[in-house]
Amino acid sequence: MNDKDKCEEGLDWLEAELADTLDEDLELEISEPAISAELRRIYRATRPETLPRAVYFRELLRLQAELIKLQDWVSYHGEKVVVVFEGRDSAGKGGVIKRITQRLNPRVARVVALPAPSDREKTQWYFQRYVPHLPAGGEIVLFDRSWYNRSGVERVMGFASPDQVEEFFRDVPEFERMLVRSGIRVIKYWFSITDEEQQLRFLMRIHDPLKQWKLSPMDLQSRVRWEDYTKAKEETFARTNIPEAPWYIVEGNDKKRARLNCMAHLLSQIPYEPVPHEDVTLPERVFNPNYERAVLPPELYVPQRY
Repeated sequence: MNDKDKCEEGLDWLEAELADTLDEDLELEISEPAISAELRRIYRATRPETLPRAVYFRELLRLQAELIKLQDWVSYHGEKVVVVFEGRDSAGKGGVIKRITQRLNPRVARVVALPAPSDREKTQWYFQRYVPHLPAGGEIVLFDRSWYNRSGVERVMGFASPDQVEEFFRDVPEFERMLVRSGIRVIKYWFSITDEEQQLRFLMRIHDPLKQWKLSPMDLQSRVRWEDYTKAKEETFARTNIPEAPWYIVEGNDKKRARLNCMAHLLSQIPYEPVPHEDVTLPERVFNPNYERAVLPPELYVPQRY
């Protein structure tokens, strides 16, 4: 095969992969037709000028290809990476995490999204339930919310006392310095959206049966306590933005730009480079002339409905 044929084959692969990405992302983005026309009108009127779809998907695929290189580098060198995702409810953390992990090996890159602490966990050292989820060598862990629950929802909703919050602020800088000293790279993102954007996204969820599961009582309270959450965020930045593990704010009003910006920034924070790979060849199929394939009963098969 000459260079021209290889180039054309590569372009064919890219187009096929792009089409596959488009299909997957459309499935993730699908909207219920029952959303009211009025909400659609408001949504379109308040959107910033969006990226052209072709540009978005090409950049998404390019960044995901780089994330695979990052994954290979982390695995090859036994690196340990923690990425913390915090921010307003409905700010787009989950969407970014999905795109980051979409093409990665789940044995290397895994997502941690812990539920509310149990009665037993409430009696433990606060950071104790997060420690078992920290990465070993060759792993990337993405925390979809993290120990910063204490300075956020727990503080605002009264689940933690002022003394507990103050103790957290004293401890968390040293806790994160300990992680860094142990060889863990700690990267922290805060997803920021405007008051109006959050209200609109909550209304979209309320009117969309496919997304109502995303709304919890805590989410609804975040609308009531917007200013309390703002004050909590400001103090969190002031007291936990340390050189060893600084905060990075992702502007999230435009979901697609937020995804691409966060992915590109994450890649820029880690000095990954190409690593050696063994050539992979497909072995020849072994045929046994005396083997006869058994006929399986039809009830074992999933019905062909589509």
